[in-house]
Amino acid sequence: MKAWLSLIGIGEDGIEALSPAAKRLIQGAELVVGGKRHLALAGEFTGEALAWPSPLTDALAAILARRGRPVAVLASGDPFFHGVGSTLTRKIDPDEIICLPAPSAFSLAAARLGWAQQDCALLSLHGHALERIIPHLQPGARILALSWDETTPKKVAALLISRGMGSSRLVLCEAMGGPRERLTSTRADAFSVSPIDPLNTLAIEVVAEPGAEVVPLAAGLADGMFEHDGQITKRDIRAATIAALAPRRAEMLWDIGAGSGSIGIEWMLRHPHNRAIAIETRSDRAARIARNAGRLGVPDLVVIEGRAPEALAGLPRPDAVFVGGGASRDGVLDAAWEALPRGGRLVANAVTLETQAELMRRHETQGGELVMLQIAVAEPLGAYHGFRPAMPVMRLTAVKP
Repeated sequence: MKAWLSLIGIGEDGIEALSPAAKRLIQGAELVVGGKRHLALAGEFTGEALAWPSPLTDALAAILARRGRPVAVLASGDPFFHGVGSTLTRKIDPDEIICLPAPSAFSLAAARLGWAQQDCALLSLHGHALERIIPHLQPGARILALSWDETTPKKVAALLISRGMGSSRLVLCEAMGGPRERLTSTRADAFSVSPIDPLNTLAIEVVAEPGAEVVPLAAGLADGMFEHDGQITKRDIRAATIAALAPRRAEMLWDIGAGSGSIGIEWMLRHPHNRAIAIETRSDRAARIARNAGRLGVPDLVVIEGRAPEALAGLPRPDAVFVGGGASRDGVLDAAWEALPRGGRLVANAVTLETQAELMRRHETQGGELVMLQIAVAEPLGAYHGFRPAMPVMRLTAVKP
């Protein structure tokens, strides 16, 4: 089908900054769709105007009803960079769309600040939890973040202060590309900008003071970074467990018997598109898992309060399963193995002799790798020190054929 849907990026400089081709597409459209701000920026046109409803997807029926006839959709900057473009291509073939992007907010902010965009972390806080920024708060990092609204910059400043990064530089970029554009630079611990335009992008240069709470990039976070009651896969064993689970981009993990949630949290930290579901029987621990996930920057971790295998029914299919608790319970390992697709990974840790015996039986019937892990830590021994061994952990790793 000939392209009938025009997807046009428009900035705060409005219709005058658009190319002649973009202007013709807007004027020739039977229907022009966009936010109220976009429609106002486009000036006068002959077609019907439709402001995005809430939710935005409610407008798709009106757009699809005109399939094959000229429709123009207006969007901020680059429609395929944290924009509406991907929403439309779920329903409309890209061959039916002509897209004319404008500079994105990220491009404009980088240009104003003289920052190399490829060296910046680019993320959107619009419609997402603020805590998603936490893994990006690395010493010396530069971050460009789309704000949700006028409250976002102050919240980010408070977050930086709370994590020992109050010396970080914030540049508030408001209404970029138009006559109302304003850039304001301040330290996080001196933030007092008011009023703030709801249309803003935040540029951050991270300064981590001594003792700042930085989430390391490697697996095996310090146990003290997690709130726990002792039910936690300890740091060194956890690092080895994550390595055995072998996370890949955009994969789903089931963390059964999650305890503090440390395995699911570290799985999600390996890539921003990774997902995890933590299954925990105790309500106090389930609440603790959610708090840990927020504080460590993966607020999208899903916590299910329930007992496996019953709690596994109806969950999205996993790519990998970790069983840290309940492996000896009837049906848990069978349900986990059955849920995995071909090539899915099962990792189970066992401390008790009874559970270790179960893993040994599984190894005999299903194969895989059986490893005994033991860590010893130096502790005072009178006037000297000696290594005190922790309880050994047996680990079964199996890949479903």
